Amino acid sequence: MVTLAAPEPSTRVPRPVPYLPLVTWSLIALCVVVFLVSPVSGLNPFYGSGAGRACAQTLYYRQWGVIPAELLANAPLPAKAAHLHHCAAAGGLPKIPALSVLTALFVHGGWLHLAGNMLFLFVFGTMVEQRIGPLAFLLFYVAVGYLATYGYALFESGSPGATQTLVGASGAIAGVLGAYLCLYPRARVTSLIPLLLFLPLRFPAWLVLGFWFAVQWLSIPATDPNVPGVAYAAHLIGFAGGFVFARLLWRRQGRRESGAQTTE
Repeated sequence: MVTLAAPEPSTRVPRPVPYLPLVTWSLIALCVVVFLVSPVSGLNPFYGSGAGRACAQTLYYRQWGVIPAELLANAPLPAKAAHLHHCAAAGGLPKIPALSVLTALFVHGGWLHLAGNMLFLFVFGTMVEQRIGPLAFLLFYVAVGYLATYGYALFESGSPGATQTLVGASGAIAGVLGAYLCLYPRARVTSLIPLLLFLPLRFPAWLVLGFWFAVQWLSIPATDPNVPGVAYAAHLIGFAGGFVFARLLWRRQGRRESGAQTTE
């Protein structure tokens, strides 16, 4: 199943007037701008080409991304331990590990990585922001991003993956998915199913997001910690954290506001 989804509000999703999800749009815009000016996009001539650009990408990821071992030690790794080799001085890069969790939310590893994350954020973030409000959504997004990242650092503690760079907003966006599932469990989303042609089919949110969660869970054992890849554990932690936050903070509030609207 291809992850192209569009939520269709149920009768429990009050939308008396069009809502402008300014925080969601701003987060997407910032991620896109950061990517376009970075050495990863290949569009910025400042970083050159060939080996020079490759070195710039390595330094970019290490400076603005998260390294689990740095988070747990609260200190940057030396260049050799961080696999920087000739791209940095022996003392490593000046960075604050705790702050790198925030900057890593806006750093992506390629065009597909960026497009996939922004698609999920646009589709599901809009509805969650509308439900809980822009300021609460922004604080929630950052908080669940930190939870997913520190949780992933603990998960990778002592493994080869602890010195590999983690970038992307996937952990925070997974938290948005968890919150959406909690707040709109019976809402329907439209997904594209690659059977001969991409057929758009409607499914309950609990089925679509439950399937996504199961895929992340089953993918962890197949992950090689010695090879950079997808941080499935961060996705699971973020998703669970987002669901719990929404359950504790906003689920009951939504029920009170819906009043007599008891069907979806």
